Amino acid sequence: MEHLYIVVYDIADPKRWRRVFKLMQGYGEWVQLSVFQCRLSRRRHAALVARLDGLIDHGEDHVVLVDVGVAEGIEPRIVSLGKGFQALRREPVIV
Repeated sequence: MEHLYIVVYDIADPKRWRRVFKLMQGYGEWVQLSVFQCRLSRRRHAALVARLDGLIDHGEDHVVLVDVGVAEGIEPRIVSLGKGFQALRREPVIV
C-alpha cells in the first residue's frame, strides 16, 4: 500500500541542494522549487528517509515529509495559484 507524501526541503548549501534534488527526482514528481510529491510504499519511504539523512547537514538543513494518506483514491484539497496542481497518479513505467 502506497501513501502520498509531500516533501519540502530547505538546504543551505547549493551543492547539497542539487544532490537532494537529484535524489528526489528518483522518488517523486517535482512540484516546484524544493517541493516534491511522492507515492511511496513503507519500504521506499524508509529508503528515502535513510538516503536523505545521509545527504543533509543536520545543523543547517531541514527536510519535511508530510504523509497525506493512502494514495489510492486520495484527492488532496489543494489551493494552487498560477500553474495547476494535479495529484500524482499511479501509472505504468516502461523501461
